[in-house]
Amino acid sequence: MKAKFLTILKYLFFLALGAFFVWLSVRNIDHEKWEQIKHAVARGRKWVILPVIAFLLIAHYSRAIRWKLLMEPLGYKPSNFNAFATVMIGYLVNSGAPRLGEVFKCTLLARYEKFKIDKLIGTILVERAVDLVCLILVFIAALILQGDIFGQMMTNLLREFFHDKTGNLSTEKLVIALGIFIIVLFIFYLILKRFGHIDIIARIKKSIKNIIHGLSSINNLEHKGWFIFHSILIWTMYWFASTAGLYALRETQYLGLSGGLAALVVGTIGIILTPGGIGAYPVLIAQLLGLYGLDPDTTGIASGTLMWAAQTAIILIGGMICFLLITRYNKKKVSISSLSEEAIQADSAVKN
Repeated sequence: MKAKFLTILKYLFFLALGAFFVWLSVRNIDHEKWEQIKHAVARGRKWVILPVIAFLLIAHYSRAIRWKLLMEPLGYKPSNFNAFATVMIGYLVNSGAPRLGEVFKCTLLARYEKFKIDKLIGTILVERAVDLVCLILVFIAALILQGDIFGQMMTNLLREFFHDKTGNLSTEKLVIALGIFIIVLFIFYLILKRFGHIDIIARIKKSIKNIIHGLSSINNLEHKGWFIFHSILIWTMYWFASTAGLYALRETQYLGLSGGLAALVVGTIGIILTPGGIGAYPVLIAQLLGLYGLDPDTTGIASGTLMWAAQTAIILIGGMICFLLITRYNKKKVSISSLSEEAIQADSAVKN
């Protein structure tokens, strides 16, 4: 009962956080700005929704195939449709209940394919580890291509802390900073080692071990090359979808692939913060476009909302269609309440 209550409380918190971001995005918009937003949307290229749908569906299907590759060492070979459908349904559940969708898709696939759910949960941990590495690489690429946008604040801070009054690089400050960094890492290591019995420290240690184990387990895959290919394809399609989303508005069409990469990083952070990125995604995209000199309250909100709406519509519509088809495809019905109960229990097991 306590675990269920905490789970519900967590989901309500994330939904409230999303509502806060929604309020944050509209609080400064007056009637004139609303008219500018509607005008920007009306002038936009409506046909761009087609390549966005194509890019995202390719990414979702590629994710399903990559998931199948992770199941091969377990002796599991689900059908492509079941893998894709459960991935889409997982996204659908995630849009309202963060992280539960990943466990729910394992529960659903295990029911239809007669797999053991605990082994499927292990594949999700591997996926999380790989996607974390991919996100870091995408962020680094965005810093390289859009250093003037992402790196301006960082550059100013570095100049302030690591340069002397004459503007030259200070060796003493660099040595001090490096020493502080090493000390912080050492303290963090001691905390993990000596206080591992504390619940929150134990969870941090477990998360780190899961990431390391997940990445190392890739070596055991029979088709490592295909796994890497699909990982690259997934994030490339996300990148193209973000770029196409910016091209939809004439005010943001000039940002190109580099702007799309920046939008991918910022949008992904928004999706991590709130269920399905509700509220957070448009706000962060708007703030990003503000760094390009565009009005965040008009062009920014219009672009961010359109991009979020397109992605959300694909998940909601695609997830519901897959949910209807998967029962017909497998010619049997599964109790939704039973699946939800199993998913919550499995989610609690993952955290513990």
